[in-house]
Amino acid sequence: MTILSIDTSNYPFGVALIEEDKVIGEYITYIKKNHSVRAMPAIEQLLKDCGIEAKELTKIVVANGPGSYTGVRIGVTLAKTLAWSLNIPLIPVSSLATLASSGRYFSGAIVPIFDARRGQVYTGLYEFQGDQLVRVEEDRNILLEEWVTNLKELNKDLLFVGNDVSIHKNMIKEVLGDQAKIAPFVSHNPRPSELAFIGLSYKENTAHEVLPNYIRMAEAEVKWLESQKKSD
Repeated sequence: MTILSIDTSNYPFGVALIEEDKVIGEYITYIKKNHSVRAMPAIEQLLKDCGIEAKELTKIVVANGPGSYTGVRIGVTLAKTLAWSLNIPLIPVSSLATLASSGRYFSGAIVPIFDARRGQVYTGLYEFQGDQLVRVEEDRNILLEEWVTNLKELNKDLLFVGNDVSIHKNMIKEVLGDQAKIAPFVSHNPRPSELAFIGLSYKENTAHEVLPNYIRMAEAEVKWLESQKKSD
């Protein structure tokens, strides 16, 4: 079993190959370049370096959001195209779950954070039960102040992970105090190999069944709907 994972959903870009229970190759960058230009060449190079042909792939796992609208769309479209052309299953995994996986050895709950601007965040609540990452609260787009106020009611430590945690650190600490733990810098970026391993326990889909999970509409869509209501 050889699995390719693809994550273009946010600022970091990554692809990985795993065979059975081991990583055989992984490519990650944290540079501001267009994912659409780099994604397919990176996959081709990774396959070449690992001595794997595309026809040997048995599954593809993709981070299907939330995150950057453009980034999510690029990754899902590429993964769907590859899965369809190779006639293999496609497995969508939450981008937040992939980020939360970096808290594997934390005993409390894990709170992944992507900034969504205007005081809002994409977030969820996860924890590890043994080796299994479990979603405790559904992924959502919510005002951070409302979210941390809700989390304060939980009687457990909370590990906040994600590059964007630094943007909101003051409010997190102000509301939660010592209940909030900020993950070390090395834990703030999702690993495409973790994405692949999470996908092992998820339901397989055909390429046509997988859709991006934006959680909220793009600003252009909101404005279009508002204009339609005014014209009715």
